Amino acid sequence: MGACWSKRIKAESPFHTGVNSGNSSSKSSTVPAACRSEGEILESSNLKSFTFSELKNATRNFRPDSVLGEGGFGSVFKGWIDERSFIAAKPGTGLVIAVKRLNQEGFQGHKEWLAEINYLGQLHHPNLVKLIGYCFEDDQRLLVYEFMPKGSMENHLFRRGSYFQPLSWSIRMKVALGAAKGLAFLHNAETKVIYRDFKTSNILLDSDYTAKLSDFGLARDGPTGDKSYVSTRVMGTFGYAAPEYLSTGHLTAKSDVFSFGVVLLEMLTGKRAIDKNRPSGEHNLVEWAKPYLTNKRRILRVIDVRLEGHYPLGQALKAGNLALQCLSSEPKLRPRMDEVVTFLEKLQDTGKVAQKEHASNHDSHSTDGKASGRIAYPRPSASPLYA
Repeated sequence: MGACWSKRIKAESPFHTGVNSGNSSSKSSTVPAACRSEGEILESSNLKSFTFSELKNATRNFRPDSVLGEGGFGSVFKGWIDERSFIAAKPGTGLVIAVKRLNQEGFQGHKEWLAEINYLGQLHHPNLVKLIGYCFEDDQRLLVYEFMPKGSMENHLFRRGSYFQPLSWSIRMKVALGAAKGLAFLHNAETKVIYRDFKTSNILLDSDYTAKLSDFGLARDGPTGDKSYVSTRVMGTFGYAAPEYLSTGHLTAKSDVFSFGVVLLEMLTGKRAIDKNRPSGEHNLVEWAKPYLTNKRRILRVIDVRLEGHYPLGQALKAGNLALQCLSSEPKLRPRMDEVVTFLEKLQDTGKVAQKEHASNHDSHSTDGKASGRIAYPRPSASPLYA
């Protein structure tokens, strides 16, 4: 949770938050930030207020071996609390939690901490991470979340090792759909919420690989009245921010759509948005991959080799085309997130039909006494195959 600010665009921007959705998972209403003081945000959040001592005990004194991750906000620790009383529990018992502790010397601070409470304390959806509570004691700022056993999408895509096995095509598409649903929910709030920092490290996965958006420190209320955008100083992460936002500071829901396109491309290719270690011409994933996304033969050049050819080529091409639409340099040409959700749902449905047909063919071949193996699409060559 959180981002490394060496790759992050940092600038102070006006603090503007305020969302109150009640208990609904599909509706939300907003309260202007000017009408909500810090005390009102904390009191209306319906979150548990923890003492620092309680969280210290729950994390075994913030032991180094309980660190789940680190970012611009600070370190995230694994802890255990009783499900009913929320008091510290023995490791391995009760409810597992993730405790994010503000680094006082870090770049992110009190405003981001309060924004997280303001949004996640009011908005509830299956594809948003659940915020359980917070600690506001002296100079201590902590946030307590539900524990996400599978970690971040970033780890599964880019880390190597026995613990992080390559994700299958179906899981990648499931994660893409879940993340899209989370963004669509935010954009369809009574007053839009613009996430502003959509990236793989902020997509967390539960035990069933259900995607949940985390880290709302940079989120902003969308434009109101006859305004078409929110004007801010640029904040976010290099490689994910929309070009018009970078050049003008004009923030819209379509800024999030561009970021979604970058993340979808990362899921398809298994490559980071920005990587200076790649060969010249390939440092920027979007610029390098765009020409390959519109053709069945050319797309083979960019699909993640860790999939070992096990993916439906037709679906890969459709997903590539979707990424291309989301990455349009003209914001008006990008789809809305609810349209992205509909597209990915249809893509998932066609995938299920294809799997059933494949299983049916497998059974019929088995009855004939013939061997039947899994059909794999050709893996892309290490050298250019198609001009």
